[in-house]
Amino acid sequence: MYTLHIANKNYSSWSLRPWLLMRMLKIPFEEHQAPFPTGPSFELYRPFSPSGRVPCLTDGDWAVWDSLAIMEYLAERHPGVWPVDPKARAFARSAAAEMHSSFTALRNDCPMSCAVRVEPKPKSDALKFDLFRLGDLWNDGLKRFGGPFLAGEDFTAVDAFFAPVAFRAQSYGLSFGGAAGAYPARLLGLDPMREWYASAIAEPWREENHEAEVAAAGTLIEDLRSPA
Repeated sequence: MYTLHIANKNYSSWSLRPWLLMRMLKIPFEEHQAPFPTGPSFELYRPFSPSGRVPCLTDGDWAVWDSLAIMEYLAERHPGVWPVDPKARAFARSAAAEMHSSFTALRNDCPMSCAVRVEPKPKSDALKFDLFRLGDLWNDGLKRFGGPFLAGEDFTAVDAFFAPVAFRAQSYGLSFGGAAGAYPARLLGLDPMREWYASAIAEPWREENHEAEVAAAGTLIEDLRSPA
């Protein structure tokens, strides 16, 4: 059986992506959670992840690291990871790759912390552009392929890639125009997303660097987590 190595569910957007995909497609796996340390993580994660980072999928004695590589590895072994239709599949891969490599302002200005609510500081021009591009991309996919997911009727890897944005939208009150406006709530309503969120709230861990990033993002309105 696969083992998926992840970090804190409250913070780790990269861990969420393959976890959610595997849960949605009912691909069996064991979950191994190792919370982020304060400071370098390499020594903690290196015993199971060649890069010293998470997520990492182990399949017997073989390791696959990086969320996009994990999804491609799974796609070679399980149906449904990417859309069947070639055009929808090309769109999904392009959108997932863009999420993987772009949206730096969103990551920096709205760091993932599922269980908090923040009144964000005034948006930078870079963040405004990232939010515009997200809405533009989502509206394009929903219109082209008819929804309710980005590449059509079924949840696929591209939706998993944007799932952390749904948590960011909830935490920071981010909104999007058109059909894209309902997309974050659609993702948040998925049963595995609800499960991830409940686990994030229940986590006792706090990591000072992630906490500092959230504090710098704006004014904390509510922290729904269990006491540390």
